[in-house]
Amino acid sequence: MQGIQVENRFGWGARPGETRTTPWRDWLAAQLGPDDLTRFTGVGDCADGLIALRTQRENKLRGNPLVKPILQAELATQSAALLSTEQPFRDRLAWFWFNHFTVSQKQVRVKGVVGAYMREAIRPHVTGRFVDLLMAVMRHPAMLLYLDNTGSVGPDSPAGLRQHRGLNENLARECLELHTVSPAAGYSQSDVTSFAAILTGWGVDMKAERPGFHFAPRAHQPGEKMLLGQRFPQGEEGGLAALDFLGTHPVTYRHIATQMVRHFLTDTPSATQVAPVFDALHQTQGSLRAASLALIDLPGAAAPGATMGKLRSPMEFVVAVLRASGATPEAMLPDAPHNPTRILVSGCAALGQPLWTAPMPNGWSDAAAEWSAPADLLARTDWAYRYAATLRDRDPMAIAHAALGGSLRPETQLALHRAGSRQDALTLLFSSPEFQRR
Repeated sequence: MQGIQVENRFGWGARPGETRTTPWRDWLAAQLGPDDLTRFTGVGDCADGLIALRTQRENKLRGNPLVKPILQAELATQSAALLSTEQPFRDRLAWFWFNHFTVSQKQVRVKGVVGAYMREAIRPHVTGRFVDLLMAVMRHPAMLLYLDNTGSVGPDSPAGLRQHRGLNENLARECLELHTVSPAAGYSQSDVTSFAAILTGWGVDMKAERPGFHFAPRAHQPGEKMLLGQRFPQGEEGGLAALDFLGTHPVTYRHIATQMVRHFLTDTPSATQVAPVFDALHQTQGSLRAASLALIDLPGAAAPGATMGKLRSPMEFVVAVLRASGATPEAMLPDAPHNPTRILVSGCAALGQPLWTAPMPNGWSDAAAEWSAPADLLARTDWAYRYAATLRDRDPMAIAHAALGGSLRPETQLALHRAGSRQDALTLLFSSPEFQRR
């Protein structure tokens, strides 16, 4: 498969002027090394966001005046990385795992820490062991706030007896259903309740000088607990042991292997496709690097014509259009009206997939049916037409060959030649079936 098609399928989309002499598999595998080369500027850590949230509450400030600039800075620097990354496959994996472990700024308390969550809990672990990624996610304030575990109190704990408060099962339920074993493990409601009890006391110390994760023994439900037939001790160590059990469970490996194949290759993963990725996880104690290598080595994963490819989600579409047109975050001043990162953020929102704003804990769908209604595709064309108006000096045919390579159909080339204007030609290109898929 040509490098352009590999970049479209496993990355964010080809960019003009890029030529690669490295064999495509070596290029992808090299991105799975220990080093994340992406650098983010103008942002702090999770504690900064929590301090901003605390200060707003203490001073009863409305409109998120302290949190909003933090969120905007995160969106700017992380959207800039989408356009300029030299490790697009690694970057795609980071966004895939963020969606798997969704937190959403629809929960207002998360706005100031959602960007830090991506940088601190997700990105460092995308080529490590799954269980380490799970641990980082479950202990990050963004997840604890998003799924309300900060308000979960053991009914028989000192805090529960004094305050007459009880369990919040949100984090336990989503961890079982979405993040780890899935319903295929056959867990029951009693397992959810027991896991919620195991996780009591896991919260955020908002009073600390540098707020962050905190285990509160007085809020923890005392006693030994059962989960999926296994016994776990009381205390924070019980939660760590439970996460280690879930994060290395064979059913978890099968679940995440299926999710990876679904995201990158097909809406309907077959058992044959899932098996090598599952085997890689199982044989390496959950190495996500090994799973990613198994994914790209699947028969047909990178073979020309072996698959029609996946329909790009709105985010993938907007990023691919900007990359194809040569947009770079350094191209304009941050406050310029056509600044690429501002266009990226607003474009994703306009097409129904605003960054870090999934409506539910299960994240954004990977299925084409979610994004392919006639009104959705028309909205893409309308957005592409408006964006194309800003590309006054670009050659549509050059962009087409750079972005699509051998996937460019003769019918699309003819339509570009016959277009009445550069804007019309670019709109036809970005709306073409081959550009809509990766």
